[in-house]
Amino acid sequence: MTSGRPVKGFVQHYAWGDTHFLPELLGLVPDGQPWAELWLGTHPNGPTQLADGSPLTTLTGELPYLLKVLSAAEPLSLQAHPTIAQAREGFDSGVFADPYAKPELLVALTPFEALCGVRPEARTIELLQAIGADDLAHVVAAEGAGTAMHRLYRGELDPASAVQACASSDRPEAMWVQQLDTMYPGDPSVAVTLLLNHVSLLPGEALHLTAGNLHGYLRGSGIELMQASDNVVRGGLTVKHVDIDLLLDIVDPTPLAEPVMQVVDGRYELPEAGVQLIWLDAGEHHTSTGHELALSVAGEQLYLAPSTEFVASADTFVVTST
Repeated sequence: MTSGRPVKGFVQHYAWGDTHFLPELLGLVPDGQPWAELWLGTHPNGPTQLADGSPLTTLTGELPYLLKVLSAAEPLSLQAHPTIAQAREGFDSGVFADPYAKPELLVALTPFEALCGVRPEARTIELLQAIGADDLAHVVAAEGAGTAMHRLYRGELDPASAVQACASSDRPEAMWVQQLDTMYPGDPSVAVTLLLNHVSLLPGEALHLTAGNLHGYLRGSGIELMQASDNVVRGGLTVKHVDIDLLLDIVDPTPLAEPVMQVVDGRYELPEAGVQLIWLDAGEHHTSTGHELALSVAGEQLYLAPSTEFVASADTFVVTST
């Protein structure tokens, strides 16, 4: 690349991280520890630095967005984020860490598997009947997927029978249930995954995660763009704190027919946050319109000051305003 200022993102070594993808992206030798996320932004839990070690905030102030590269060797928690109204109310009452929503998008860099939003009920009933989870299928047919989710989490519906039914099925959704059950036995979220869209992304395909979308990443590497908020509510598939009551309050059970987002001209829009991720081919020109961050497939990390004339020397993602 040219005309950008080199920066150094912050690496998070969470236990679920892959050991090779991120260090190899950055031109480093894998050291055996998990490299889960690379953060580019001004978030206090992982601030980006300039080449001289000073914080990026000296040039940008606090950025409203956070860019991440995520590489998951193991599944992440099942979670959702609040609306802006819920975040403000929860912040005032001490429930949430900040008064902001946390819309996100993820673009796959490798084949990527995820759970994303409640599956349309007809498809869920077909799946549950096919694997022999008849009790859960009956509840979904009679009361809807949202009610089934509530009943599984409240202990009014035994998840064990649905989980056990998956043991004799080779459907991808059932095979993931088997794996998750070995990791988190007795967790009702394992059965709840049967109510969600199971998505397999190819590189370049993307998910747009709006407020209330119950989701979880299963495996793969991708680049995320999100509003810089800490407001996440976990329901399970984790050793971290979960809050089922709060999760059920904020989850949107509306079926999501097509979770894979439509991408036009290499632009991945996150309209709720007023930003987008654009793809530049090697050699393509771009003029920055604000404080922008760029990451190339060669691992280059750059800050673009407003009105920077920029030429990508390798295929590159850039965060711009919409």
